[in-house]
Amino acid sequence: MRESVRLGHVAGVAVGLNLSVFVILAILVVGLAAGRLPGAFPGRSPMAYVGAAVVASVLFFASLLAHELAHAVVARRNGVEVEGITLWLFGGVAQLRSEPRTPGVDFRIAVVGPLTSLALAAGFGVIALALQNVGVAGLPYGVSAYLSGINMLLAVFNSVPAAPLDGGRVLRSALWRWRRDRMAAAVAAARAGQLFGYSLVALGVLQVAAGWGLDGLWLVLIGLFVVNAATAEGRHARLGARLHGVLVYEVMTPHPVTADPQETLDQFIAKSVLRHQFSSYPLADPFDRLVGLATLNRIRAVPPERRKATRLIDVARRADEIPLAGPEQPLAEVLPRIAECDDGRAVVVDGAGRVVGIISPTDINRAVLLRELTTTMGFDPYEGERGADVVIWRHDRAS
Repeated sequence: MRESVRLGHVAGVAVGLNLSVFVILAILVVGLAAGRLPGAFPGRSPMAYVGAAVVASVLFFASLLAHELAHAVVARRNGVEVEGITLWLFGGVAQLRSEPRTPGVDFRIAVVGPLTSLALAAGFGVIALALQNVGVAGLPYGVSAYLSGINMLLAVFNSVPAAPLDGGRVLRSALWRWRRDRMAAAVAAARAGQLFGYSLVALGVLQVAAGWGLDGLWLVLIGLFVVNAATAEGRHARLGARLHGVLVYEVMTPHPVTADPQETLDQFIAKSVLRHQFSSYPLADPFDRLVGLATLNRIRAVPPERRKATRLIDVARRADEIPLAGPEQPLAEVLPRIAECDDGRAVVVDGAGRVVGIISPTDINRAVLLRELTTTMGFDPYEGERGADVVIWRHDRAS
């Protein structure tokens, strides 16, 4: 899920919002201010209800942020890189740059989310009881009780053993430890997620059809989201299983043609596009460090009359939005981040941050085909490359 608004950093982790957050925020405020709060605490002014609803909704998203931050902090402490956190329509996503290396790490990263929501539910519950005991049983009590209940619901829902929920990650870690096969465990967790998602859809449809209210539409939407996310995870797991053991440098296009970020689109088209048969070009500074990624699709979206005055950096994807990979990193770890990127590419950088390669869908498809073609032949198509004395990705200033 792509962020639309960058909020900054919390505990060293980049935090952003997708625009869909404002949709659910508005729905929450209207629902609380016009329905739940007036029904439970009548006699207050409209502004009081709106104010309480805004506070409750903001604290709800703060609770989601705390949930995702817990994932991110535990991931970093266990050696897993974190790209950032994005809050969106259905909650939050902590984006990991690498995968857990052991079932134990996978379990710790997953379980801390529901535990955090459970702790928040207990905390807001204590606040609600304290307010009630001192005679403050109005809107402050109502907001605290609501936040306690919603965090408890989040903890329970996320504990369901179905991908992509935290409970699905826990299930994956348990199956991983039992079967000693991470990819098979991920596929099983994804299937559980699909089953759970379809169950939610069926329950929502039944609720609407039986005339029990339109709340069933939320179950349908959530169920479809779970189904789609679980299906994607299953697909990535199966693809990762096919490419197990393949390293990034073995499939990447080495030494890609880079471009000057300050070059205009007209200059770039005449100088590079007409001379090379590539559809994407990393933008690099004078030291070959990545600045952005320009694609022909992004350039084509600019009207011809504006291309003379538009620079590459103006249309390129920013460096912090591009999936990065190390040359000797397992390709399977990079695939989920490539799938989440609109441009469908990852840039490969060396230890000094210099561009040494690029991975495109064509590179991945070729790797899959090679594996499939050679499976019955009993040899690894990349084995010879691994034993080579010269590694093709290494940066050579003399070249």
